[in-house]
Amino acid sequence: MNFERQVIAYKNYFLDFYVMQTDNVQVKIEWTLNLIRVTRQVPEKYFRHLEGTKGLYEIRIEVGSNIYRIFSFFDKGNLVVLGNAFHKKTQKTPKMELEKAIKIMEEYQDEYKA
Repeated sequence: MNFERQVIAYKNYFLDFYVMQTDNVQVKIEWTLNLIRVTRQVPEKYFRHLEGTKGLYEIRIEVGSNIYRIFSFFDKGNLVVLGNAFHKKTQKTPKMELEKAIKIMEEYQDEYKA
């Protein structure tokens, strides 16, 4: 199987969220992350750039009527870095979560500057 992208979690931001989820949510998260790993053009339904941000993406997961989002960004071409995640309860992405995602991306970039 050829991998289009490598997916890694930065620090514990995503992992802390992941371990709190039920088994069926974890399975769907794994399925979606694998789709991102192996699919050349990932449908926007699962992975899209957030308008108005410099390089921030959201991974979109639906389980029943529940919606989850994982913020991510790219490093060195095909490396997808997972930041914070949350259970989406409103139409709009909570500003606090978005600000946190931007801080995590900046923290990562500061830490891994070439």
